[in-house]
Amino acid sequence: MDADLVNRSKEITKRLKQLGDSLDYSAKLQEGKAIELKMGEPDFWNDNESAQKTVMELKALKAIVGPMTELTSSAEDMSALFEMAEDDDSIVAEVASEIARLEKILDDLELKALLNGPNDSAGAILSINARDGGTDANDWADMLLRMYSAWAVGEDFKIELLDRQDNDEAGINHASIAIRGPMAYGYLKGEEGMHRLVRISPFNSEGKRQTSFAAVSVSPEIDDSFVVEIEDKDVRIDTYRAGGAGGQHVNKTDSAVRLTHVPTNTVVQCQNERSQHQNKETAWKMLRAKLARIEEERREAEEARKYETQARTGFGSQIRNYFLHPDQRVKDARTGHYVGNFNSVMDGSELQGFLDAFLMLKAGKIEATS
Repeated sequence: MDADLVNRSKEITKRLKQLGDSLDYSAKLQEGKAIELKMGEPDFWNDNESAQKTVMELKALKAIVGPMTELTSSAEDMSALFEMAEDDDSIVAEVASEIARLEKILDDLELKALLNGPNDSAGAILSINARDGGTDANDWADMLLRMYSAWAVGEDFKIELLDRQDNDEAGINHASIAIRGPMAYGYLKGEEGMHRLVRISPFNSEGKRQTSFAAVSVSPEIDDSFVVEIEDKDVRIDTYRAGGAGGQHVNKTDSAVRLTHVPTNTVVQCQNERSQHQNKETAWKMLRAKLARIEEERREAEEARKYETQARTGFGSQIRNYFLHPDQRVKDARTGHYVGNFNSVMDGSELQGFLDAFLMLKAGKIEATS
């Protein structure tokens, strides 16, 4: 048997044990079984909000437990494959293919193990704001909204539109969405910052190259059990008429709500619901999520330093550059991760590589490029 295959198999077994210990696999296995028993109780769905939270917890556990169980079983079967390959050379190729498959699953799980922050397992509230670049920036913000939505759909995550303000000419001024799925916030929090697009402007009759910026903000979607201290006196509440689609009701009443947390100058807004009460309730959830993010950054001083410059607009502040001219490419300014196909990133299919690269940067597995 090829010595390299034997060594790779041994390395899989070693890494699998280390990963199982770091993830506390046995405890997660038992926790998943307990949740499944709870979901089988007759009154489980009486409290829909609590039930949905439990379902999300089970999905997050299965994202770890399922692949770990498969890996453990497949690794145990490897010895039998090796024995068969000793007597039949034609099986060696099958052994090599199986080892490569297990290595890929293991690599993915080791990345998930890096999602160990206090809110990493939560859903994400992702906001996009057009910045420098005029109408092109509004269009670019809308393109980013579609990119993240496509990624979420590809991951089988749920998306809810919380707020959207269309620009009069094209694109959006601002939008906020909730993305709900296992480790959504853990994966997406590295997207916070300025995103820069360079292209030939479709809004310029002279066909000149245009540089546009859009700011992405990501907060964990926390539930009511997470305590965030907010003094009512610190919050300014403004109501206004909602714009865009929504029917006559939203356009004739001051149903939209904007909350401003004065001490931190944190602003959230919601106009997607039909009633002011519903918009206010959603806006408070968004504000709590934003303040939870601020608290998380304060606790992690090193992480906070990484985000210090991300509120700036203009050249030099971007975390990622997207090019449609003179060639098509996307490159992350922090990790150096590069994709030579612009459209495959924008349709969400190759966005995951950027998310994974940022996780590896945080874990010290790769060096920063800037």
